[in-house]
Amino acid sequence: MTIHHNTQRSIERPLERAEMPGSMLTTTAARALAVLRVATGLIFGWAFLDKMFGLGYSTPTERAWINGGSPTKGFLANVDVGPFQSIAHSIAGAWWANLLFMGGLAAIGIALLAGIGLRIAAASGSLMMALMWLADFPLARFNAAGDPTGSTNPVVDSHLMYALVLVVLAAAYAGHTWGLGRRWAQLPFVQRNRWML
Repeated sequence: MTIHHNTQRSIERPLERAEMPGSMLTTTAARALAVLRVATGLIFGWAFLDKMFGLGYSTPTERAWINGGSPTKGFLANVDVGPFQSIAHSIAGAWWANLLFMGGLAAIGIALLAGIGLRIAAASGSLMMALMWLADFPLARFNAAGDPTGSTNPVVDSHLMYALVLVVLAAAYAGHTWGLGRRWAQLPFVQRNRWML
């Protein structure tokens, strides 16, 4: 990528090593993306903390994971719409589903807050959101009992919006502003494995 400065010269340098945002990304836009990154990281981080410790918002203390509750059972056991109901019900509360879900929430939240590994966070977070979209199945107008689902949009819902946000944050190197992304990108193992950016 070529970085254009106010002068006529340009410097050939990949964005991961650039000293300033590219010609299309202003400093204000980079800061706005950093705020979006941190806010999205707080969404994933809060979901992890609430399910782990039962902070009393969506998860009561007695249903916290550390108290023997299941972070996946409440959501998956109540799936009542779409072609994946039986699959959702069969894995609801499974130890491996709980572990993958909670590990994913924590890792994605940490990556976003720190501004590192945004490509991995975008891929894994988008997969998680796509699976949750399939479980919610907003395309259906009626649930298994024949009642209206109340879906306000049959295609784009919050799960897909979070997935899109993750992809945009990774594509825009949003961890470079107010995060550790620039330092992370300079690490030798990250330089050898560009998918880790």
